[in-house]
Amino acid sequence: MPNGKKQLIILQTLNEAFQVMTERIINVATKFSNYVEILNVRASLQTNDIAFIFINSPESKLELTFGQLHTKAAAIAAELQKYNPDGERALLLYRPGIDFIVAFFSCLYAKVIPVPVHPVRNQREISRLSGIVENAQIKFVLTTEDSIVDFQKIYSEIPYINNARWIATNSQPEAASRDWEMPAIQGTDIAFLQYTSGSTGQPKGVMVTHSNLIHNQQAIKQGFQHSQETIFVGWLPLYHDMGLIGNVLQPLYLGIKSVLFPPVSFLQSPAIWLKTISEYRATTSGGPNFAYELCVNKITDEEIKDIDLSSWKIAFNGAEPVKANVIESFINRFKKYGFKAEVFYPCYGMAETTLFVSGGNPQDKPVLLPVDEQELENHRIKVVDNDTKKVLVGCGNVHGEHDVRIVNPETHTLCNPGEIGEIWIAGGSVAAGYWNVNQQTQETFQAYLTTGEGPYLRTGDFGFFVERELFITGRLKDLIIIRGLNHYPDDIENNVEKSNIAIRPGGTAAFTVDVNGDANAKLVVVCEIKKDMLKKVDYSQLLAIVRKNISDVHGLRLHDLVLIMPGTLPKTSSGKKRRRHCTTLYLQNGFREAVARQLVAVEKLESRLG
Repeated sequence: MPNGKKQLIILQTLNEAFQVMTERIINVATKFSNYVEILNVRASLQTNDIAFIFINSPESKLELTFGQLHTKAAAIAAELQKYNPDGERALLLYRPGIDFIVAFFSCLYAKVIPVPVHPVRNQREISRLSGIVENAQIKFVLTTEDSIVDFQKIYSEIPYINNARWIATNSQPEAASRDWEMPAIQGTDIAFLQYTSGSTGQPKGVMVTHSNLIHNQQAIKQGFQHSQETIFVGWLPLYHDMGLIGNVLQPLYLGIKSVLFPPVSFLQSPAIWLKTISEYRATTSGGPNFAYELCVNKITDEEIKDIDLSSWKIAFNGAEPVKANVIESFINRFKKYGFKAEVFYPCYGMAETTLFVSGGNPQDKPVLLPVDEQELENHRIKVVDNDTKKVLVGCGNVHGEHDVRIVNPETHTLCNPGEIGEIWIAGGSVAAGYWNVNQQTQETFQAYLTTGEGPYLRTGDFGFFVERELFITGRLKDLIIIRGLNHYPDDIENNVEKSNIAIRPGGTAAFTVDVNGDANAKLVVVCEIKKDMLKKVDYSQLLAIVRKNISDVHGLRLHDLVLIMPGTLPKTSSGKKRRRHCTTLYLQNGFREAVARQLVAVEKLESRLG
């Protein structure tokens, strides 16, 4: 046989062997019931493969292999196992970085339930953290050696904190990993508590089981069409479900590399996100709608003159309403750098469904649906192509064999085609309920149709289907009802933000209040003013424009307009607006006390304007 032919056969054989090994590595996770087993196998098969790269700055980069992650997690777990930890809760207090990832897996290794949180500092956020600590009845606090003294002082007045055992995870000797004993873990065991963002109420700990995690990871893999060639880049907070499950657990499930950097780096310089995607030839990366809007508004051509975004295959967009104009603006702004329209991947999910429920086809452009705004306010869908239209963005098809229904929230009957209703979900990714909150667990996770079908998760989101494409229209609890008519706060907020260049995009919240026992709810709008416009804007003129736009477009009378400093609108850890908290602050005069100089009361300005 000629040497050339022999070499060709050898190459083909090696290629086939490589394909088999690749398939073996990426599919190995489907054979296990929990992440302790998965990481153990990854550490065995891919010991020296890089699992995570964390970029603290251009000059500071840390790498962690699967083998190193296993050893470090086992060492910390061995320490935890000294205290009979099965089922106890551990608060994870970490600044963004590798230490958080190691600590999370150390909890799984010790059968401790991790509670990821943001290490807050101001009094308002400490109050929320106190509620989490008390509800979870924390036994351990994990953090780094250089943070213990600082955090213990800051959180000294929080119940349970002083009685908890504090452990500096980065000071545990790796040799201790030999003392670790693999625990017996069932799929129904709680993997971690994901405390909800609290956009419409007090934070609640979602009980995510190991089975939930595995089911949702498989759904993400299928929906996003991930493979061994996938490369992640992410900046989302690791204590939040999208950052943790999307950018940490999914790559590990697949046995691939994830490149991460702190959220503050992105917020300070959005160009870093796109440059990192370009440098590492990332295929999957994403974030909430505001992230794409920030890129459009803040990035200059000079900052990204050499980037190439052609490797980007999945730009997932979720966690907050997906806006058609932002998608269009981002595509137009960055297409010259290789970004394609079909890369956008609007998706839908929540902590109560572990993370992911629906998403589009990665080869298709986002589905846009122009509907009549008046019909939308009456919870009906009428497709139009005229000046009365509002463009909705589809969030794809349902994945993971979930059963998703559109239900009348009052009668618990299925809605007719063309009607908007509450989204109810059943399936393997639906979590076990809320930790230590039985009544809300029953109300939210154990809903039944009048036919007896159930139980379903009540999402609190309004939506509808068009040819299997799921569309989200708003939140049930955020819906504004004035004189019997429905108004979506997003629509009002978008209108206000377009009224004047001084209003900061994404910094507006619309809600209603009852005034002096009046039967009719009153509309209040709170909006941030751009920093560079604080001393330039004519507040009287701005109010007049906003009032007119709200009246002309929505037929509503603005009761009060509150202008606040940039970055002060209450939001969740993922950037969602906390409208109900805004309402509470407004009624308690909180906005006026905090930023009195920026307040513009309608009644006072009306007298000025005549």
